[in-house]
Amino acid sequence: MAILVNRTSRVICQGITGRNGTFHSLACRDYGTNMVGGVTPGKEGDTVDGIPVFNTVWKAAKETGADVSLIFIPAAQAKDPILEAVDAGIRTIVCITEGIPPLDTAAALFIVSQAGCRLIGPNTPGIISPGERCKVGIMPAYIHMPGSVGVISRSGTLTYEVVDQLTKNNVGQSTCMGLGGDPVVGMSFIDALKLFRDDPDTQAVVLIGEIGGSAEEQAAEYIKSEFNKPVAAYVAGRLAPPGKRMGHAGAIISGGSGTAQGKIQALLNAGVIVVENITQVGSVVKELIR
Repeated sequence: MAILVNRTSRVICQGITGRNGTFHSLACRDYGTNMVGGVTPGKEGDTVDGIPVFNTVWKAAKETGADVSLIFIPAAQAKDPILEAVDAGIRTIVCITEGIPPLDTAAALFIVSQAGCRLIGPNTPGIISPGERCKVGIMPAYIHMPGSVGVISRSGTLTYEVVDQLTKNNVGQSTCMGLGGDPVVGMSFIDALKLFRDDPDTQAVVLIGEIGGSAEEQAAEYIKSEFNKPVAAYVAGRLAPPGKRMGHAGAIISGGSGTAQGKIQALLNAGVIVVENITQVGSVVKELIR
């Protein structure tokens, strides 16, 4: 099984006629994702290699029955497409866009939460369920294989590294999700952990964190009190100096908080196996589920 997306998901792409929207929509479809439409205002009636284009998300959802949206819209305009997806009844929204103003994301998240929808991202590689042949995002599909390990990450590139290691160790994945690297994002580690806890076919979880914020510490508290499956983790940024942003907008040590050491200790206290060298994650998880 999987969480959030599967073979029955009906996916549209907002911004499908842009270069990135077209490229990744077709890559998702080629993987097996049920891409049922796209949205670009003013382009209704066009198609992208057979995928119909609509002017509005509302019409796209009505005509296709879409329940998942993939967003490729420039940062300055990205808030409104998220709200439009919510208004159209889309339940799962995956926003790839990086650098959306935090106030815009916060405003959109309020509406998303009130409507009972889920926002993955922004600044996320997306989500993939290998056993269901469903990919909604930009991750390289060929490194994934079906299995029972869930992956949750704040870093897209580190997700690819870890998934590649898992696959090479013959450890398949149920669902892999990138939470996003912006300072304000939608789904959290805890949100994903709750879904993996209730998925009978997810046997263990890999958590990939980084400096900045308190998401990993919060996840550790949840794991300690309520999560009943094995967890392995890697936290990037051990040598990062305070006040210097490392890669993602949200990866910055501020006011003495958000350090890798603090996150690692919290995870260890929760009984999580913390891997010091990312090149060892695959082999550690293989032993963990054995």
